[in-house]
Amino acid sequence: QLQLVESGGGLVQSGGSLRLSCAASGDTHCILTMGWYRQVPGKERELITFIDRSGNTNYLDSIKGRFSIGRDNAKTTWYLQMNSLKPEDTAVYYCNADKIATPTCAKTPWNYWGPGTQVIVSP
Repeated sequence: QLQLVESGGGLVQSGGSLRLSCAASGDTHCILTMGWYRQVPGKERELITFIDRSGNTNYLDSIKGRFSIGRDNAKTTWYLQMNSLKPEDTAVYYCNADKIATPTCAKTPWNYWGPGTQVIVSP
């Protein structure tokens, strides 16, 4: 199984920066890609960025150039560096992972959502 815990959220002024962390434990070897999601009231949770095992990344257009995703060398902690924050970035942020399609990892429980971390950007 995989456990994910997000942290680092808080209240920040428009134009400021924030660094979110995603601590992973359990079957981290089964992670194929890691992504960051966010959800605002009344809207669906959306994927905003992800990173694969080779370090390749992809970003939602609205955050590209402002946010960046990264990971530590042990691949147990992922980060979301958020710069030039805007009020519309206000949301609950989550991390989650795609599972690699191997026989061993196919057996491990997945589809876990952590508690998320709230980001509020004031005007």
